[in-house]
Amino acid sequence: MATLSVAAPPKSRHVPLLPASCHNPLLLRRLALSKRPAARRFGRVFASKLPTPPPYPPAPGEQMYQPFRPPPSHIPVKYRSLGPAERLEILRDRLGAWYEYASLLPVLGNDGFTPPSIEELTGITGVDQNRLIVASQVRDSLVSSPASFEPELLEYFDGVGGADLLYELRFLNATQRVAAARHLIDHGLDPKAAQELARAMKDFPRRRGDDGWDRFSAASPGDCLAYTYFRLSREAINPDERVAALKRAAEAAETEEAIKRIEQEMERASGGEEEGGEEAEELRTIVPVVRLRYGEVAEASTVTLLPVCRAEEGEEGMAAAPGKCKAEGELGVVVAERGWGRWVVLPGWELVAVAAAGGGGVAVEFMDGRVLPWRGSGGWEEAVLVVADRARKEVAEEGGYYVVGGGGGGGGGEGKGLAVERGWKLLEKDVKEALGTVVLVVRPPRDDEDDMLMDED
Repeated sequence: MATLSVAAPPKSRHVPLLPASCHNPLLLRRLALSKRPAARRFGRVFASKLPTPPPYPPAPGEQMYQPFRPPPSHIPVKYRSLGPAERLEILRDRLGAWYEYASLLPVLGNDGFTPPSIEELTGITGVDQNRLIVASQVRDSLVSSPASFEPELLEYFDGVGGADLLYELRFLNATQRVAAARHLIDHGLDPKAAQELARAMKDFPRRRGDDGWDRFSAASPGDCLAYTYFRLSREAINPDERVAALKRAAEAAETEEAIKRIEQEMERASGGEEEGGEEAEELRTIVPVVRLRYGEVAEASTVTLLPVCRAEEGEEGMAAAPGKCKAEGELGVVVAERGWGRWVVLPGWELVAVAAAGGGGVAVEFMDGRVLPWRGSGGWEEAVLVVADRARKEVAEEGGYYVVGGGGGGGGGEGKGLAVERGWKLLEKDVKEALGTVVLVVRPPRDDEDDMLMDED
């Protein structure tokens, strides 16, 4: 007979980690949370609870989602189906209008071709490639301009040489390009004259505040060009050059106000009786005003080293600047008579070299050129260097300009800093001696921004 044995269940191997007498509230809370049933991660989704789409048409002020659409291609339709080999052939043979095959250059760049490889395969240099691309962009801006450039006028630039003309208008905004393009057609200008016109239109707004600026119109390309010649006449040293610049300004001016202002200046240049005219003419002979060009010092065959003092430092700063500097040794090491922290290197102009050779040359830095008593310096919102000769302190000429102390000169208050005064004013005050005679005024170089466009573009 079989026997049934009842054995006791095996003891659990689990050993409780916490004794029953544990009263730690934090641990008890964690144990209680661990015994809760797990929440369901997914539930049923009812169609009635889905968000409803926005009404159609959308409410005012709301925008519906629009799928992405690539921008329209600028490539002519007849070129879109061609492969790289056919596009290179069109460029090599110059098939079609220049603005049509110019649109193939960026496409070839996207296909991996570089400007040197395109030049090797088509004969179009990298410079000409850039010229064609930029000119075609300028042409497209004329087509889409809000100023409505007439299509029949656009044909003027579609022939040979049109790309060279439109390329020069690249710095201008859309409105200026339309006006400049019409001016080019009306006067039949070449690329060099187009470049001069575009730079004059770009530069004109920055001359606000200069003498005579308000008599010329920014909306007239001819007035902008005329003001450039007008400004150059004011900076000319030779009277013949001044008259020649004014004649060119009179030929370019278009508005009556600009023509009248130029005629007044021509009368003054021809010996008119306007007050201060002779004095200003004498000033131009005595004190030239020069704007440095980038790289001009590097290209100069000789240079002059001058100590620089700030106008705010006053008489003490100007007197403390070292005088003569001499070259020593085979390498021509320049040694000053005493230590100085600020220097400037200028081209070896005769006036500057003579002042430095005499031991009295010094450059006074004015942070704002508008403080100088120059006629037309009201627009000099820039730092300038006034080169003075401390060896010539006597106030000998009424038309001369002299550096004096106690006049502000950008020092920020009366009785401080240095200033430039006219000789006749000093003589009226019975001042016989100044700190030095002004021999030259140097303005900083200005970037022409040849490769930059306006913000509106």
